[in-house]
Amino acid sequence: MSSAILRQASSVARTATRSCAFSTSAVARRDFVQELYLKELKSYKAPPPPKDAHVGVVKAYSLPPAPQAPVLPADLAVELSAYDSAEPTFAASAKPAESEESSGPTGADAFLAFLEADEPKAEAHH
Repeated sequence: MSSAILRQASSVARTATRSCAFSTSAVARRDFVQELYLKELKSYKAPPPPKDAHVGVVKAYSLPPAPQAPVLPADLAVELSAYDSAEPTFAASAKPAESEESSGPTGADAFLAFLEADEPKAEAHH
């Protein structure tokens, strides 16, 4: 009879240790660090910013000056007639020297002559 009681006591002890190891009660699941952290977060009050906190960070805004309307010249007809009577000036009015023309064709003609010329035969190296 004592062996039956010992078997029953050992099975009860085994189930008790299993249930204690995996306890799901609210007391065992409490996380003290998390609760402390949440309590501190809830009680935190940010310090109010000083009234002159923006000084030096934000520039003072000033309106740009109002644009001026363009002014037409009083004697517009005289200026237009002076413009019409003026002779145009050309940038490339200087003629090339005679020595350059005597040396041969230049520009596109020289390039075409170069392309049409026969290439020299390369000598074979022995």
